[in-house]
Amino acid sequence: MSSSSALFWFRRDLRSHDNVGLHHALTTFKKVYCAFIFDRDILEELPSKQDRRVEFIWESIAELKASIESMGGDLIVQHASARTDIPALAKALKVDAVYTNEDYEPHAVARDAAVRKTLDGEGIDFRTFKDTVIFEKGEVLTQAGGTFSVFTPYKNAWLKRLHDSDLSPREIKAHRASFAKTSLAKELPTLESMGFERTNILSFMRAGMSGAAALRDDFVDRMADYKEARDLPSVKGVSYLSMHNRFGTISIREIASIAYAETLRKKNIGAETWLSELIWRDFYFQVIFHHPHAAESAFRPEYDAIKWPNDKKLFTAWCEAKTGYPLIDAAMRQINQTGYMHNRLRMIVASFLTKDLLIDWRWGEKYFADNLNDFDLSANNGGWQWAASTGCDAQPYFRIFNPITQSERFDTQGKFIRKYMPELKNVPDKFIHAPWLLPPLEQQARECVIGRDYPLPIVDHATQRDRALALYKTVKGAK
Repeated sequence: MSSSSALFWFRRDLRSHDNVGLHHALTTFKKVYCAFIFDRDILEELPSKQDRRVEFIWESIAELKASIESMGGDLIVQHASARTDIPALAKALKVDAVYTNEDYEPHAVARDAAVRKTLDGEGIDFRTFKDTVIFEKGEVLTQAGGTFSVFTPYKNAWLKRLHDSDLSPREIKAHRASFAKTSLAKELPTLESMGFERTNILSFMRAGMSGAAALRDDFVDRMADYKEARDLPSVKGVSYLSMHNRFGTISIREIASIAYAETLRKKNIGAETWLSELIWRDFYFQVIFHHPHAAESAFRPEYDAIKWPNDKKLFTAWCEAKTGYPLIDAAMRQINQTGYMHNRLRMIVASFLTKDLLIDWRWGEKYFADNLNDFDLSANNGGWQWAASTGCDAQPYFRIFNPITQSERFDTQGKFIRKYMPELKNVPDKFIHAPWLLPPLEQQARECVIGRDYPLPIVDHATQRDRALALYKTVKGAK
């Protein structure tokens, strides 16, 4: 063990167990102080002061602070700019090092570089650790030593490289004696003092490590059905752990080890499918790290040549769930009312925005970034570029989802539609996916007159499909 003390900086790893950077700090230093910053540089860019994510983080931090206190330490929580506050804290605490876990997004890389430069000037070491992913940066490469841009060979290489040690938890409690207290650890700043208001998040999403554990336990019993059930938005088929995964209230090693063990032991196809989704997460992290240009422009630069029509009225109708296509509108109401959208629906509404409404994928990406509880730049960007056919391993540009057939396939009886679109509750199953086809007299009888109680479709899918194909064909080398 080296001399004196360190500061551990929590970011997207809001847990006091199986935390790589925290483990290394506790096993290296005699005294470890802990801190979390409600970063003004991030919070001040948020468009709404009723942001569910901020409240979720606040609740998770409250639980994290109590957990660290129970082990003899404390958590410094401040509302400040991390770029300047972390070096200032390190200097005030007179620590030898700042430890934290790696973040791979471009803005985070730039922030960490600035923090490192300031700490270097003070003679304070700055170390980052792999914790958010199973494999990072250049750990999974092609045989030629390059990075993967197609998922399936990446997944095969990922699985080939995987060893039990990659999934093993990092012990924290056994090293609790190294936790240190400081008078700088005061009460949490309130949401109101930071300029934010309470939301409805806690009515449907329990925060913190305890919330993550409850969802994990619930999903383990349903995992075998995941492959089929995950595509049906009216069914409880997914894990609902994405928000916890985003903010690190659960360890990626923990959930990947569950999926991997179930896959090996029981040949569980549901677990195998879930593991693939977790590997997609690693894949998108390495894409954004190695290709930071994709955060602002097309992964495949030739697609930046597309001249999107970008009709603002059509975009507003999409945002406000007034497209006239029930499944699209139900999905948009889901995100607007809860901050969550089912993954299958994310693909459908993204395809509709880009290939039916002919609107730049970046508009939709930003809308999701502003509204999704589980927003993660790498996955959000990857998903939107997949749907728009501008990204790595994306669907071909000529593959265009039909919003009606997608609705018929994944919400056959309209259960999900009726949940979020009560104005369509009396429409028969036969017409729920295209209610404008319901005869006018029956519309009156069902108290759902199209054009009055629910809008007519804002575009014709067949017409827009032809326009989209023509638009993509203007790109030289489009595939």
